[in-house]
Formats: sequence, C-alpha cells, structure tokens
Amino acid sequence: MIWSSEIKPLTHLLAFPVFSSTPIRSDYYLLTAHMLCFSLFYPEVQEGSMDQPSGRSFMQVLCEKYSPENFPYRRGPGMGVHVPATPQGSPMKDRLNLPSVLVLNSCGITCAGDENEIAAFCAHVFELDLSDNKLEDWHEVSKIVSNVPHLEFLNLSSNPLSLSVLERSCAGSFAGVRKLVLNNSKASWETVHTILQELPDLEELFLCLNDYETVSCSPVCCQSLKLLHITDNNLQDWTEIRKLGIMFPSLDTLILANNNLTTIEESEDSLARLFPNLRSINLHKSGLHCWEDIDKLNSFPKLEEVKLLGIPLLQSYTTEERRKLLIARLPCITKLNGSIVADGEREDSERFFIRYYMEFPEEEVPFRYHELVTKYGKLEPLAVVDLRPQSSAKVEVHFQDKVEEMSIRLDQTVAELKKHLKTVVQLSTSNMLLFYLDQEAPFGPEEMKYSSRALHSYGIRDGDKIYVEARMK
Repeated sequence: MIWSSEIKPLTHLLAFPVFSSTPIRSDYYLLTAHMLCFSLFYPEVQEGSMDQPSGRSFMQVLCEKYSPENFPYRRGPGMGVHVPATPQGSPMKDRLNLPSVLVLNSCGITCAGDENEIAAFCAHVFELDLSDNKLEDWHEVSKIVSNVPHLEFLNLSSNPLSLSVLERSCAGSFAGVRKLVLNNSKASWETVHTILQELPDLEELFLCLNDYETVSCSPVCCQSLKLLHITDNNLQDWTEIRKLGIMFPSLDTLILANNNLTTIEESEDSLARLFPNLRSINLHKSGLHCWEDIDKLNSFPKLEEVKLLGIPLLQSYTTEERRKLLIARLPCITKLNGSIVADGEREDSERFFIRYYMEFPEEEVPFRYHELVTKYGKLEPLAVVDLRPQSSAKVEVHFQDKVEEMSIRLDQTVAELKKHLKTVVQLSTSNMLLFYLDQEAPFGPEEMKYSSRALHSYGIRDGDKIYVEARMK
C-alpha cells in the first residue's frame, strides 16, 4: 500500500486509504481528498458559500457527474485534463477526469458555486451545455462563464433567464463566446442587444422557440455573426425579417423554418443590400404561397442553398414537379432541400420547366420560361408512351365459311373464350378446337390447347385471326 504524500495528513478524516495501484479508485479518492483539502486551505470560501442561492450549484453537479466512478478516466490524447497548479501548497494539481466539452443539461442547476473552484477545474473547457436547468439569474451565469476563460460554445436553452435583467457588466464575461444558444429561454430583444454589444466575436446565435412576433433592431450592427437560427417563432411579416439583415450584415446562413412568413415584400435591389452575404436560407413550413416570392430569392447575390419543404405554394404539385420547378426557377442554387443539384439534374429540370409551361396562356407564362427558351430553344412535347398491357383486341373469328369480327378481352383464359364463342359457332366447348394466327407470324396457326392459359400470353393484337374447328369424333 502506497500513501499519497500530499493527502496523507488528512487520511484520518477520510475513512479510506488511497491505492496508487488502482487508478480509477485512487482518482476517485484523490478528487474527494482535493475537495476536502481545498475547503481546509480556503475556509473563507466555505464561509462565503453560505450566501449562495438555494438549489444545486454548478460545481456540485460538476463533481458528481465527472467523478471517476461516473466518468471513468481514460488515457490518450484529450482524455484527461491537467488542472493548473493553484497557490503554493495547494493540493489541486493532479490529473482529473474533466473533458474539454462539459454537458450538464437537466441537472437542476440554480447557481454557480465557488468561483475559485470553477476557475481551477474549468480552465481548459471550451464547450459548455447548461440547457434545461433552473438558472434564472444572469449574475450566476456570469460567475460560471467568467471563470471558463477559453469558452467558445455556451448553451443556455430552456433556462428561465427572462426573470432577470442582463446588465452589460455581466454580459462582458461572455466576450470570448463564438456560439451562443438561447433557445426557449424567452430572452427579450433587449437582452439579445446587450449580448451582441459585448460579444465581438459571436459567429452563431440560436433564438428558437422564444415567442418572437417582432424583431427589435439593435443600436449597433453585429458584423461577426454568420449564422442565425430563429425557427419556431411567429415572425409573419417581412418587415420584421428585413431588420435581421440590418443587424447582421455579414449573415451567411439564415434559418427561418416554422415561422409563418407569408410573403417577401421587398424590391430586388433592396434584398441584395439587406443580405449581401447570404449563402443559405431555410424557409421550411413558412407561409409562402406564390411563385413571385420564390423568384425574389434570386435577388440574394451569393445564395447557393435553399430549403423550402412544407410551404402552401407547393402542396398541389407532385414531388417531381416541386423539385424540378424550384430548380428551374433558382438558377444559382447548388443545393435544394439538403440535396446537391448536379448539372444533369439542372438541365433536365429546365427542360421540364419549358414543357410544363408551353401550353399555358401567354399572360400566365413566367419570365423564366422565356429565358430558358432562349437557352434551349422551343422544345417538342415528350411522346406519351402507354406501357400498360393491352386489355382487349379486335380479331376475326373464322368458322367454316363464316367470318365474324369480334372484340375479345385478353385477360380471359382459352376456356372462357370457348364459352364466349358457343353461341357464335354453335358448338359445345368440349367439341371446339381453337387456333390462333398471328398476322405477322411465318409459322401458321398455333393451336390454343391449354384451357387455363390467358389470351394475353399469346400476344394477340388487333387484326389477328382465330380459327374454330369441330373436334373429330
């Protein structure tokens, strides 16, 4: 048994020895010992903790979830962290089982806990998921974030943060964050504006499920933002959407799915100025209902990708028609509804577009039709080829010196045809022999001797002949 020299004086308080020969268990004991030692070395921290709000703290949940028993230590690159040494004599410097991506969602967190401990344990963390907790005070969030110096991704979704006001002094602690998720937080636009002013490097912002009906313009533009995810709100009027272009002039991706946007009321020149860098737009399940709105998407000078599933405009079209008509109307896109538009598919779609509108009245033909006719010329309609099997045929029935033209069903059997011919030739079916003559066959008549054989299997066509003879007794 080898005792850890740093915690040996405290082992009488711990009721268990530390075995260096068992890595997982010893790490667990070391972590527990470190927390105890920290409280002894810094009693003022423990006294201050009495002032913390009620509920579970960030540090409490962190130590529970990432203890070696719940989160076993793994060796290899990135599998452990080295907590930087704290002041001389502090025991908090061993290797712990904290990854650089911390997921602490749905843990009932209400407050930060000890800030010195957060700083010691989370110096290496760059992604933090705190979604679906009970954080309602921005000051507590600030205490956590300010002690995670390399934080780039922060998820605060489904926390009741609308109950407090975000002051600029608190928002300053978010300065290094590049991706911020505030879904279902009911964050007000005032809160969003405060964040934007203090996050100079923010690249991605998620504002879904926040019940927005309007957009409030920020007093300053956020030049760094590239992606805005603002789905599942109630932004129906284009005058609200255009404010996003004013606030985020560098926007590359705009995700507006599940908003009831009904139309794009903007001139082509104005659209180009509002969204000069927009490369991708998602309008799934919006309220767009006319082709003129689709044509206006061509006004975004850098647009490459469009998503347009579930809009009223397309409900009356087949799946093939929807895709081909959209591709033909949007000449610059390279991806539609998540699928790449290859050169061959584009040409097929544009030719389909010409044929689709060629019979429409002139006043209903879109301008794009004339552009494509200039490109491909006027196309002939595609031949309609019916590949269904023939259901009936007109044949000549010959019996003795009589000839009668009849229409027969080809789905019936030879036996059924004989029954049909009984009244024509005045013979019983048992005394009847049938012979089929293909008008183009060089081999002469073929006896139809299998009663259960279907007529279509003979390849009977209009103009062929069937000979009836009496069976010799």
